Amino acid sequence: MKSSLQLVNRILQRKSHNPDVSEASWQTRIRARSTVDAALTRFDSHPTLAALRMLTAAADRFGIGNPFFKVHEGAGGPVTRIGGNEYLNFSHYNYLGLNGHPEVNRAAEEAIKRYGTSVGASRLVAGERPVQRELETALADVYGVDDCVAFVSGHATNVSVISTLFGPRDLILHDSLIHNSVLEGIRLSGATRRSFPHNDLDALDALLAALRTQYERALIVVEGLYSMDGDLPDLPALVDIKQRHGAFLMLDEAHSLGVLGATGRGIAEHCGVSGKDVDIWMGTLSKTLAGCGGYIAGSRDLVDILKFAAPGFVYSVGLAPPLAAASLAALRIMLREPERVLRLRERGTLFLDLARKESLDVGSSWGFSVIPVILGSSRKAITMSNRLFEQGINVQPIIHPAVEEKSARLRFFLSAMHSEDDIRHACFTLARLVHGKEAHDDQE
Repeated sequence: MKSSLQLVNRILQRKSHNPDVSEASWQTRIRARSTVDAALTRFDSHPTLAALRMLTAAADRFGIGNPFFKVHEGAGGPVTRIGGNEYLNFSHYNYLGLNGHPEVNRAAEEAIKRYGTSVGASRLVAGERPVQRELETALADVYGVDDCVAFVSGHATNVSVISTLFGPRDLILHDSLIHNSVLEGIRLSGATRRSFPHNDLDALDALLAALRTQYERALIVVEGLYSMDGDLPDLPALVDIKQRHGAFLMLDEAHSLGVLGATGRGIAEHCGVSGKDVDIWMGTLSKTLAGCGGYIAGSRDLVDILKFAAPGFVYSVGLAPPLAAASLAALRIMLREPERVLRLRERGTLFLDLARKESLDVGSSWGFSVIPVILGSSRKAITMSNRLFEQGINVQPIIHPAVEEKSARLRFFLSAMHSEDDIRHACFTLARLVHGKEAHDDQE
């Protein structure tokens, strides 16, 4: 009972308007109320809604419109249909063009005929389906590790896994640009959290040297390909650091599977590192693998713990058979057709080279599949997104607070199915709009 009250109090403190108010002070304020404010019984006065309405009003006042929640009328790909019109599309994770692939669709259809659309309960309750285990075995083989377990949500995978494996006596260190799902998992774990500057492994090494012996377990979490900036960590150096300090290493491969490495096997293949040198491989099924969900690959002990203790697996319905079948088919095509990975890399290199030639700020992107064009303000990012949409190009802005205001940007997701002409057209059109003049189209 006491621990439950402490949790409620922490939540109340975190949700208050003043996060600096102490727990005791907050409790005193609550007890001093003789009645409940009617505004606290409705969502129309919720502070999150108020902030959202302020942003919407500001956008309307500046006439920059809302670029979000467009309705796409077909499968996401290099071209999409919105409002009956076709747009060149750079706002989809279809990196290898496998979403909507006939073989992937057929696998999903056959799974529906055999298993239906849902397994109906958690896998502990409803049991396994062969296609779920086939997918997990295939993913474990990709990483060269013992086993794998699939979850129904990529975000929930990180949240559930980190909070299951680590606790208040542990230390978790993460890159400053790590995904929200990792931060939520750390928060729920109760572990001590420390961030290090983006890709600054000297800072990580120093943090571990100073703190490691004060905690039981230590975890380092980084991404294989950073989804906002399109750059990579130094994996061999990370393996060395984790071994010297006795830490676990977790790699989030949401955006790097299918993108890095000669055959798309991810950052381990790209860097020539053994899969068993990383303790926890995490990835998602919704990008290269044309499905929905997440997975963890690693040792058999790790997978056994998660299958019996991770709330996101134990208390959640199992991965739907058509999604498992679709992702398995996509994985097989990826391995069978490495030319898709090569073509994606060529398109990324072309985009990066053209953008730099046109003096567009692409930050630290390596040009694999995620390329930002940094514009320096949320207003400008939204405006440029809307203007590109008017020109038949769909690309979404990333604005504050997702990134710092000075780093507001357009984020281009590239696909192996984009043509060279698609890339050239997008770069030259954006350059013309950003610079207010004709770009230097080398096709002329």
